[in-house]
Amino acid sequence: MDISHRSVLKEEVLEFLAPRASGELLIDCTLGEGGHSEYLLSSFSDLKIVGLDADADIQSVAKDRLKVYGERIRFFNVWFNTFFREYPLGDERPDSILFDLGISVYHYEKSGRGFTFSKDEPLDMRLEKGLEISASDIVNNYPEEELANLIYEFGEERYSRRIARAIIKARSEESIVTTKQLADVIWNSVPKDYRYGRIHPGTRTFQALRIAVNGELARLKTALGSALAVLKPGGRMGVISFHSLEDRIVKHYFREKGKSCTCPPEFPICQCSGKPVVRVLTKKAIKPSELEIKENPPSRSARFRVIEKIMDEEL
Repeated sequence: MDISHRSVLKEEVLEFLAPRASGELLIDCTLGEGGHSEYLLSSFSDLKIVGLDADADIQSVAKDRLKVYGERIRFFNVWFNTFFREYPLGDERPDSILFDLGISVYHYEKSGRGFTFSKDEPLDMRLEKGLEISASDIVNNYPEEELANLIYEFGEERYSRRIARAIIKARSEESIVTTKQLADVIWNSVPKDYRYGRIHPGTRTFQALRIAVNGELARLKTALGSALAVLKPGGRMGVISFHSLEDRIVKHYFREKGKSCTCPPEFPICQCSGKPVVRVLTKKAIKPSELEIKENPPSRSARFRVIEKIMDEEL
């Protein structure tokens, strides 16, 4: 079996999300090639896992990898926000939930869908092939201001307006349909000293397009609340994020649910008599060790946050 991706922070995931009783259920919301699930299933002989992934291709890799665990793992080909909104497990509630929000190396190396500028591929970037809008659709049809705002907001790219302006000019002469075309436009649009920085000048724009195509931040915002609602009291939820936009959403959500008072700031005295719904177990995000970063450089930007649910929230 040819596995492309090395799952990050595996020991830390095991430490925080290890079962504390027999027969527990964990939901792996971003199964990928199955690295975290394999490590957990091999470490705990009676743990059960439900693995979710929107990409049927990568899930087929995980199914082959994890078939030795038989009925201990079930697979759902679905976006995690849809799964938790519709929740097909009925009264069966998880004891732990894991989100690993990183894009698998599989998608960069084997999907052929244009996630990386290091290959010349169709400019697609859809994690689920059925999505209506591709990266090429955005690049070739969005107005300049909307495109610049997208690149700035989702990519935190300081040269977003220059890049958008260059894209508009280039597409007026020829449609931009491959990763190489887009990477070349970006390269030629930014200052020379920016071309040779720590990262390729196309990195942030490609990130922004991928986030927009797949609705990643919107899915995360809705999924956190839905996932927490089905999690058992006493259960734990952990999220591994890879860029500041994701981590900010997770940090703020966990912080809000850990508050005892939810009154508006202008109230001089608490009037809600609220109680915290969760206990934040990671006061600061957990980062990979220097050894892990050395052995697996893509892990460098990973951040892991974990909460423990205290009680179901009153609606």
